[in-house]
Amino acid sequence: EKDKMSIKQQPPPGQADPLMAKREEDRGVSGSGAWLEAHYDPVASLYTFPTCMALEDLNRDGDHKLLVGDLGSGQFDMKLKVYKGIDLMYETPLLDLPTGVCTFYMDTTDPRTPAVAVASGSFIYVYKNLRPYFKFTLPNLQLIPTEANLWAQVKEDKIDPTVLREKLESLHNEGTDVPLTVRSMKFLELEPEDFHSFVSVFKHIPLKRQSVITALSSLKKSHAEEDAVSCLVLATENRDVYILDPEAFTVLAKMTLPAVPVFLCATGLYDVEYQLTVACRDACLYTIKSGGSFPKYRIPLSSQPCGLQRIDKSIIVGCMDNTLSCYTPRGKCLWSLRLPATITALGLVDHPPRGFRGVAVALQNQELRIYRDKYLVNSFITDNVVVGLKFGRFGREDGVLLLVTQGGGLVIKILKRTITFEAKENTPGPPRSQQVTLKIPKKTSVFVDQTVRERGNAAAMHNTFQRDLYRLRLETARAYVKAVTTSLTPITSSQECSLKIAAQVQGLGPLFRLMVSVQNTSPSSTALDHFIT
Repeated sequence: EKDKMSIKQQPPPGQADPLMAKREEDRGVSGSGAWLEAHYDPVASLYTFPTCMALEDLNRDGDHKLLVGDLGSGQFDMKLKVYKGIDLMYETPLLDLPTGVCTFYMDTTDPRTPAVAVASGSFIYVYKNLRPYFKFTLPNLQLIPTEANLWAQVKEDKIDPTVLREKLESLHNEGTDVPLTVRSMKFLELEPEDFHSFVSVFKHIPLKRQSVITALSSLKKSHAEEDAVSCLVLATENRDVYILDPEAFTVLAKMTLPAVPVFLCATGLYDVEYQLTVACRDACLYTIKSGGSFPKYRIPLSSQPCGLQRIDKSIIVGCMDNTLSCYTPRGKCLWSLRLPATITALGLVDHPPRGFRGVAVALQNQELRIYRDKYLVNSFITDNVVVGLKFGRFGREDGVLLLVTQGGGLVIKILKRTITFEAKENTPGPPRSQQVTLKIPKKTSVFVDQTVRERGNAAAMHNTFQRDLYRLRLETARAYVKAVTTSLTPITSSQECSLKIAAQVQGLGPLFRLMVSVQNTSPSSTALDHFIT
């Protein structure tokens, strides 16, 4: 069904539209006029996220296409869609919800065309020339022996479905370390009248337990060129991270995380040195270096992550508490910003012609901001909340921003070639007040005469200063010796014990009180067996 466009309420006569006023205000930060409105389709019927969007030249003809993993209605009608310009040129159905879309080069044979990998459920579907090429299946996980035995007995008709339901429910309530299979969990959700039909369909199918892919990325294998061979990197619901061989699709490396990963970034070369940055559901970032099976660094976040990007050695993560933070791979927080609304999408903005690298942040208040480090360089208002974004080369244009709105619309904006994304008030460095020239007064005749006198008598002035300094040190030493020899000081001179004594007289006349306090000032030794005389 086509989405209905919302009707905007017109402002009263004589008053300005607040949305238009915000647009005009935003033009002060590199301007919303930095973008050309290329296309807007409010009824494109797209339901996706930034991790399911990719831009790639699939035919090596210089025309980059948009690949979208469409979630459909959330339960059915999931598809992989490919856009050429504003037209849908290809679509293929998917069996489960897509969780990631990426492109990679899997071999060096000519012609050099990239492959498309789509993570959906427990599988990765690989397409070559937009045709199904390979399907990778996650390795099977360990089963509970009792559960496998129960299904084997059902297969041989030794127990009926009602007994199976009771034993599976008791096994589920025990809370074992290994969870039940999907088949058993679905069986426990059924009504009693559906037990026999469900068992008759699945009892002859081998029982297995598989995980679900939660994140997908790519990692260059041995060369850093743009069209170099890459390995697929995937994270699963079982807290595992796999690196796959690009040709045989075998597991090259496996890592285990303390929590379930949701976002994944891979940098470096697999054959040389690489580093994986993973954001997990326990509100922590984990970094895994080459050769390691477990995370080396753990970076706690302020809240659960809702977006992750890596720019060189900076890890930029958006959290659900409306913060945008930057960390080093070792966990040091470089900066953190409080945003005015909830983050709905986070994407990388890499524009090589201008040497610009930053992040685009979409907010719940229909605002889209672009940051370079911690400095806001551009912002504008959209007609709807943005839930998916991708920046890069689209068609034959270099700087194209593609937005997917909450209502299913598709927005295409082109960056003007004269825009540099720089604002004087937002550039890093000292504040503008430090660049103001100070008004230094002119040199008076007294100052000049004093300078000439100091230059001519520099040696005599230095000797006088040194003589007074030595005299001060001598008088200090004499006063110390006198105080020690005459017992005028209340502090002991012994190095073995350090005591401080103080006396105070209270009262006048023939009756008075003498109060003597002794204090041990040594930080390490204890004063014992001392007498006061």
